[in-house]
Amino acid sequence: MKKVFKIILSTAFVFLMSASAVFANEAAHEAVSEALPIWSIIPFVGMLLSIAVIPLIKPEWWEKNMLWVALAWSAVFLVPFAIAYGVGETWFRFLESVLLDYVPFIVLLFGLFVVAGGIALKGTLIGTTKVNVLLLLIGTLLASWIGTTGAAMLMIRPLIKANAWREKKVHIIVFFIFMVANAGGCLTPLGDPPLFMGFQRGIAFTWTFHLFPIFAFNTVLMFIVFIIFDRYFYKKEIAAGRSPQDIIGNSAKEPIRVEGAHNIIFIAMIILGVILSGVLPKSVDFFADGAGVHIYDEIVLSYAVIVEIVLILLASFLSLKTTKKSTRELNEFTYAPIEEVAKLFIGIFITMIPALALLKVHGGQLGLDQPWQMFWCTGLLSSFLDNTPTYLVFLQTAGALGQPGVFTTVGTVAQQMLLAISVGAVFMGANTYIGNAPNFMVKSIAEENKIKMPSFFGYMAWSFSILIPIFIIDTFVFFVF
Repeated sequence: MKKVFKIILSTAFVFLMSASAVFANEAAHEAVSEALPIWSIIPFVGMLLSIAVIPLIKPEWWEKNMLWVALAWSAVFLVPFAIAYGVGETWFRFLESVLLDYVPFIVLLFGLFVVAGGIALKGTLIGTTKVNVLLLLIGTLLASWIGTTGAAMLMIRPLIKANAWREKKVHIIVFFIFMVANAGGCLTPLGDPPLFMGFQRGIAFTWTFHLFPIFAFNTVLMFIVFIIFDRYFYKKEIAAGRSPQDIIGNSAKEPIRVEGAHNIIFIAMIILGVILSGVLPKSVDFFADGAGVHIYDEIVLSYAVIVEIVLILLASFLSLKTTKKSTRELNEFTYAPIEEVAKLFIGIFITMIPALALLKVHGGQLGLDQPWQMFWCTGLLSSFLDNTPTYLVFLQTAGALGQPGVFTTVGTVAQQMLLAISVGAVFMGANTYIGNAPNFMVKSIAEENKIKMPSFFGYMAWSFSILIPIFIIDTFVFFVF
């Protein structure tokens, strides 16, 4: 099987590399997007079904071959696309998705994963409902300031450690994904990439504070549901004869202390890199007007993004060099979770090219002129597509309506419309494992710690039964009346 994949990928690579440097223009690329048939999304659907089904049927095979599956589906898209539209157009689309989107995406995740993995909590943490609520609350509040990925990577290991004595703890990880890896990132542009893209398009940094009532409302509802679940399972653990004392033994409780706290400096470096990528083009002439390294056709790797990548990789390197090996061992740190995300998301980013192209071309034809429509369309598509381009498509669609409200570089957007798009993109990323990258990383870390997480569809059963009713309430409370 691997030989077949290698042949397919080698052929595709040679085909792509043979592209002549014939430069197109934006109109030409848009014409290709308009010509794309709806069935061009089949490889993307196949990629999603592979993630959902194969681990259930052949889990060991999937662990060894997930990268090959991702690359095979990528080839299934790239080769026919190249035959239909030309090698040059294919190379352009490939570079646009991989170089401009995937590389910064995976570098940021890698940096936060490495640096957060160097911060460990020592001491006795006992996973009672009160402690779990406190840990979830800290992570949720941190997410808007160090990003959902940073907060998730920082808080997931202490949460797992605190609940090591429990047998039933899947619900804890699921709610962690809901709150820390998604909803918590809505209050600043640092929290989630879609909001940062809005900031880059002229929306004020503090505008996202308008999301606080929705954030507070949803957080309270989710905590109420969590407490009900957690108290129920806690009582079952005690009734079954399990106790936190099983983990502690006869030793006295150790006070809580932090090891590797200097890594907070490196998290600050990463945040600085992200902020600079948006600020430098606006404030320094050298970085303005899309200045950067020309790669191919209209593909330019901007100097601002290069600065961001360099700062993130430097922070990662310094973290690895300055953090004690014992600290990472305390966290049971391995690269397996970030490797899994890197392997799967390369396939997702490539195969979703036609889906995003179709959405960009036809998004304005969907007849969306009400906030509740924007909320659900942005949210449901963000559950399966990258929420950043989805957010940008609907931001542009809302800007074209010409309604008075918040100024952006793509037009003036009504405040309720912008609220709906922002909340949909951030909150509904929790609907699936692939809705937001930290979701998959949290799942991988939990499984690495012997927690049997739900399957792709099993997780959706959790999210649809808990989150969808909350989102329906949001619709009537915030976007209809």
